[in-house]
This record gives sequence, C-alpha cells and structure tokens, in this order.
Amino acid sequence: MLGTGALMLPAATTGPGGAGLMESLFTAVSALCVTGLVVVDTPVFWSGFGQVVILLLIQLGGFGVMTFASVVGLTVIRRFSLTTKLTAAAEVRSLDLEDVGSLVRGIVKISLTIEAVAAAILTLCFALNHGESWPRAAWLGVFHAVSSFNNAGFALFSDSFMSYTDDPVLLLTASAATILGGLGFPVLVQLGRHLGTPRLWTMNTRIVVAATPVLLVLGTVYITALEWSNPATLGAMPPAERILNGFVLSAQTRTAGFNNVDIGAMDPATWLGMDMLMFIGGGPAGTAGGIKVTTFAVLAFLMLAELRGAGAVTVFGKRLSRAVHRQALTVILLAVGLVALSTVTLMIMTPIALDALLFEVVSALATVGLSTGITAELPVAGQLILVVLMIVGRLGPITVATALALQSRRPLYDLPKERPIIG
Repeated sequence: MLGTGALMLPAATTGPGGAGLMESLFTAVSALCVTGLVVVDTPVFWSGFGQVVILLLIQLGGFGVMTFASVVGLTVIRRFSLTTKLTAAAEVRSLDLEDVGSLVRGIVKISLTIEAVAAAILTLCFALNHGESWPRAAWLGVFHAVSSFNNAGFALFSDSFMSYTDDPVLLLTASAATILGGLGFPVLVQLGRHLGTPRLWTMNTRIVVAATPVLLVLGTVYITALEWSNPATLGAMPPAERILNGFVLSAQTRTAGFNNVDIGAMDPATWLGMDMLMFIGGGPAGTAGGIKVTTFAVLAFLMLAELRGAGAVTVFGKRLSRAVHRQALTVILLAVGLVALSTVTLMIMTPIALDALLFEVVSALATVGLSTGITAELPVAGQLILVVLMIVGRLGPITVATALALQSRRPLYDLPKERPIIG
C-alpha cells in the first residue's frame, strides 16, 4: 500500500500527473515480491524518484518484511522480543529461536556485501565498456546489483539485457549475484561459517548445493539446444556467445527475470522447459521463488524410495521426517492447482494462446518476472490475478493456505485407517 501510494505521486513518473492505481499497484507488488513483471516500461515511465521507490521495495522484499522489521527492532531497542523472534524465524525458516538474531545479522551482512561487490563490478563495466558517465554508471550498477541479488528482474533498460549479449562480465556478474541470492539465506550463512567442512552442513544446505548446479547445467543445455538455430534469439550469435547467453537464460529462469533475448520469439517447447525451471525455483528462505529445489528434491527422493520399496526415505545418509513428505506434497499440489486455475481463468478472459498464458502465470507465481510480452495486454482483472499470484508466490502457497485454514485446532481423536488402491 505504501509503495503504491508513493508510485502514484506525480514525482514518480516522467510524464505529467501521476501514475494510475493499477500501474502503481502492479509495480509495487512486483517489486516487493521481487518478481519483475511490469505493465509499463520502467526506465521510460518512472522518474528517478519512482525508480528509487522500486529499488527500496526490491531491497525490502529481498530481506523479507519481518526480517527487516527485526533489523529495525534490533537497532532501536538492542534486543529481540519473543514475538519478533517468532515472526522472523517463520520468515527465514529457522527452527532455532536462539539462533534467529545471528541469522538475521548474517542475512544483512551477506546481502549488502554481495550487492556491494556486484555493484562495483557493474559500475566499472557500464563506465569503461559502455561509455556511461560515472554517476550514471554507479546508479546503474547499484540498481542492477540489488535487482540481481534479490532475484527481482527489474532493469533500467527497455530491452532488459538484450543490448549486452556480447558482454560476459556484465552478464556473468548479474547471473552470479542471482545464483547466490537464489541459494537462500540459511545456506549462505552456513556456507559462510562452514564452507570447508561439508560434514557440518544441514540436509537443506546439501540439497540446495547439489541441486543448483545440476539444474543450471540442465537448463543451459536445454535452452541452448532448442534455441541454437533460432535467428530471433540465440541463432544470430557466434557459438561461444550462444552458450554464454544460454547459461544466462538458465540462471535467470531460476526466478531472476532479466532477459538477454526476446522471450516472445522463443520456441514454445523452450517456454515449456522454462516453465518447469521457474516452477522449481531456487533455495528456500531466500530471494528466489518457485516451489523450491528442496521441495522438488524431497519428492524425487520420495519417488525413488517408493520405487525401491524402501521403508524410509533417506537423503544424504539421513532419514527424512514423514511430516516433510506431507508438506512437500501440499506445496506442489497447491502450486499446480493455482497455476491451472489461473491459466484457465485467463484463457476465458483473453484470446491469448495457452502456452503464453501458462508462461506468464508460472512466472508470476514463481516470482520470476520473465514475460512473453503479454502482461500489459491483459485486462485489469487478469493483471489482478497476476498480483495475487505474485503475493502468494512470495509468501509461499502453504503459508497462505495455512493462514486461511478454517480449522486450526488439532482433533483429539484418530479415525480408523484404510487405504485405497493407488496406480
């Protein structure tokens, strides 16, 4: 609400008067939910003040609202109240209330450090390689560093990164910040403490560290192979540049949202593969979206255990809690249901093809921000659907569903057990 109000001020736009309610609301939600979908051209429509508002919303959304509130509370009163600990622990997915304070401090330090390093490199890149003045280069460097690390996908160029496909330093710096942000804060904090001693890593860290490079490589191979001969995307580039930009696309599809090629010109088969990558997303309790790689990995291990006839699901030498099975199934079924319902609703509202609508819906729910170019064409009701999806995607489907649950008390009895035939 505050972001929407600030963006509706006349000073937030380059043209006369202020922005309308829908443009402001959609942009504020997209920024706070670190998504990157837009209904107006960011560098053209929004003034410097408007862009600063967007940047602040991105940073606040990346930290997490309650994490940021915890930082403010710690700064003002020098301690955490129990309520603050509980809300911060819920947001950063911490199971240890006593460790919340150090985890929050670690989140702030890691975020600002990675953003500062990325901003410095990007500033030098814009100034030395692309002829921008130093003040302009510094602003571009800071904005895109924050947007990259927080997996927001907002860019200050109308074509995002499409004009920089031949600049490996810029593309790889932005992608590195994106990947680090997508690992999740608990993983980053633990890697900072025990980088050289993997035996001390938690199951969560092991899964994220193992799954991330696998998905990056598979995404790179898939996207590059399908778009290799497409003259409207990778086909017009030299071979080495095609591989570079294929990797960047794979990294950005993992919930970041910068596009270095025209997404609307890609093959529908590529869109489908990117839908899957976006749906999986990155690590939990970070700036990434999707159902999270841990949820996907738990389902994969659950399937393998069932196929092998194992009595328990084991992951990296440890037994998986049965409660996690139910949580993973709940998350994925809720997410699939939201995608299906939203896509069908948009199909009824508009004449746009299924593949494009599905891509847009998954991008919103997974807080990615990649678009086939149809967001601005959707009716207001369609854009509001994307707004709801972005909020649900940022909070997490299971969190929203639990908050809306009609029954919060545990039953005091168990019903007789029976099993149906499966498969």
